[in-house]
This record gives sequence, structure tokens and C-alpha cells, in this order.
Amino acid sequence: MSEQIIVTTGIYDMIKDHVRRKKVTKQEEALLLEELKRAQQVLRKDLPEDVVTVNRKVKIMDHTANKEVEYTFVSTDKKNNKKGRHSILSDVAVATVGRKVGDVINWPFESGERKIEILEVKPVAQA
Repeated sequence: MSEQIIVTTGIYDMIKDHVRRKKVTKQEEALLLEELKRAQQVLRKDLPEDVVTVNRKVKIMDHTANKEVEYTFVSTDKKNNKKGRHSILSDVAVATVGRKVGDVINWPFESGERKIEILEVKPVAQA
């Protein structure tokens, strides 16, 4: 996982605060702090469309479970897991935020380490 993530300043600050509040495991904390150190911060208008961020629909291949899953990552106040809208601070969002289509990640989820691949990222129409 030596790839540099690309995030907006707002997402950068949100993840840093999430880590500071101890909302992640020790393993996730170490990985996230290292990623944030090397992160490229950009303005929202300069963020490539194939990068995982808030208000994006993301298709992921979970190689550990051998299944494809689609998530829509939204701000924390708009989450609704039953409707497929997951907080940008959910486990899978934190693991993939700032990454792009084609990236393969080994991530220490609470349920155990999983290998996931980002297959597709699309903007979500905002209401």
C-alpha cells in the first residue's frame, strides 16, 4: 500500500478527527496516519472522478469473500444503510477513501483482514 491517496482538505480533516477520536482500530489508525502523511490534498473541483470520496457510488470486489458489493458514500448526516447510503466514515469508506479504480487494498477490518479491489467509482446526483 505505498500508493498516495488523493483527498479534499475536508475529507483529510474528517479522517484525521475520526482517528483522533479513536473510532478505528489500532491497526487502522497506524495505516491511516501513514496514508494521511503522504496524502495529496486537492480542491473538490480538482479531485479526479475515479477517486473514492463523499457522494460517489463505489463498486468493490471483496476478494476475501469472493463477492462484488456496491456502496454509495455520503456525508455522515445522510447515511441510510437500508437504502445503500453509507457514511464516508464507515469502515469500508475509510479503507477506500482517496483511492482510485484498479487499486487493491489489504485492510484490517474489525472482522479480520480483507483484500478488496475498487472496480468502479461514479459521481452520485445530489438531491
